[in-house]
Amino acid sequence: MATKKKETYAQALARLEDIVSRIDNNELEIDELAEKIKEANEIIAFCSDKLTKADREIEKLLSEKRDSEE
Repeated sequence: MATKKKETYAQALARLEDIVSRIDNNELEIDELAEKIKEANEIIAFCSDKLTKADREIEKLLSEKRDSEE
């Protein structure tokens, strides 16, 4: 299951937490484990991208605010 296009950061994080919990509790068959690890990596990349974009936007807004105050 690939990361959904309209999925929010919170939804993706919840899916990741579910996968990690299932791995920690040994709830996955070996065949499913590889699939879930791949899915977790996709979710991590998605969340990382979201955080990077949010960080850039915040920096841009703060920079604009500083410029307008000068």
